[in-house]
Amino acid sequence: MSEGPRRSDTADTTPAKPPMRDALVAAAFRLFPERGYEQTTVDDIVALAGVGRRSFFRYFPSKEDVVFPDHERCLADMTAFLADGTAEDEPVRRVCDAARLVLRMYAENPTFSVQRYRLTKKVPGLRAYELSVVWRYERALAEYLRGRFGGRPDGSLRADVIAAAVVAAHNNALRSWLRSAGQGDADTAVDHALGFVQAMFGDAPPGAPAAAAEEREEDVVVVISRRGTPMWRVVREIESTLGHD
Repeated sequence: MSEGPRRSDTADTTPAKPPMRDALVAAAFRLFPERGYEQTTVDDIVALAGVGRRSFFRYFPSKEDVVFPDHERCLADMTAFLADGTAEDEPVRRVCDAARLVLRMYAENPTFSVQRYRLTKKVPGLRAYELSVVWRYERALAEYLRGRFGGRPDGSLRADVIAAAVVAAHNNALRSWLRSAGQGDADTAVDHALGFVQAMFGDAPPGAPAAAAEEREEDVVVVISRRGTPMWRVVREIESTLGHD
């Protein structure tokens, strides 16, 4: 009787290679602490990753983009989440839930998130790039809210103010978590911050006590900016008022 096909007695334990995109990010973040961000070139990154220069630009338009490899996916997820909402959704709660998708992205890999936060603090160009990313999140939230508040007086203004407040509150809690090296419960901190926004701007549920309205008035924070001030600077002012250093 003939034997069937033989199986190897030794299992293949060779670790699978990471996808090229992940390999480029890993190479970049090995080099940045060693050489410094400014001193590290795209050629250095592709050499360590073992790929060609063309492969880098297939995934990342610039060196800055390799520092923020997950924001495009997160922005797409947020936009889809908002689009899937219904007319029954309370608008402020919906945008707060959308902001939590950003927290989830950071919490997926705390070590990487903390490393990126520390790098961004040291490099002004990366901080400016990050602010442009934050503005895109804020714009997505504001566009959703403008659609929901279109029939209200000052609906567009209300949408922009709430979107800025959501981003500022979320980032205040997120950065506190990052400053602690990813220790503690990030979800609880962000829930607390976004709860503040919901209490200030959300529609009160039926039967809510009058004290809630009084508390809102006591907790109001007003930030005054000159006409034409860039929105990212307004957000910075709100973050500073809420206690972000």
